[in-house]
Amino acid sequence: MNEVFTYALLAFTSFFTLINPVGIMPVFMTMTNQLSKEERRNTALRASFIAFCFLLFFALTGQSLFRFFGISIDSLRVVGGMIFFLVGFDMLQARLGSVKVTKDEIHEYAKDVAITPLAIPIICGPGSIANSIILMDNASGDPMKIGGLILAITAVLLITCLSLLSASSIMKVIGETGNKLMLRLMGLIVMVMAVEFFFAGIGPLIERFIMK
Repeated sequence: MNEVFTYALLAFTSFFTLINPVGIMPVFMTMTNQLSKEERRNTALRASFIAFCFLLFFALTGQSLFRFFGISIDSLRVVGGMIFFLVGFDMLQARLGSVKVTKDEIHEYAKDVAITPLAIPIICGPGSIANSIILMDNASGDPMKIGGLILAITAVLLITCLSLLSASSIMKVIGETGNKLMLRLMGLIVMVMAVEFFFAGIGPLIERFIMK
């Protein structure tokens, strides 16, 4: 039982660090600043649920799926790194909120932004996807460990959802200047993460290409 608890705690800690529920709040606040309170709430719930489904899907089928299509985690890291870099670049210039939508387009925009980039790759990025696949492999088919992994994913996504739901209240406290400052800081961190993801993936791919 201690081994299962340790495994579940490791899974929770790793997912919490990779997803960083607090860190994604400035992105969410800026991307949803034109939405009503209800639309913002729905976007947070939708993004969290989609991310949860994707993580669970890759945890349960990731290895088989990747082998079937001949896709490697390294390729995922490269693509995810490029997407992260573009998002981080906009964050660094505090211009994510520059997207203008009409009243008729608000509902569609809320649905689109919930899927990408909020759910994928900001919440459910290449790091957390790779983590879910690796941890499922480490579970070695043990039902207790698999249950602990699913519980850890659920707990982290619930915390993430709660942080997004409370984002508007926190925005009122920190104000517009504080939001832009936090956005630029997180943009820099996201860009650094993007570079790490990119080179963590491109190195093995180049090595594999040279070895052929």
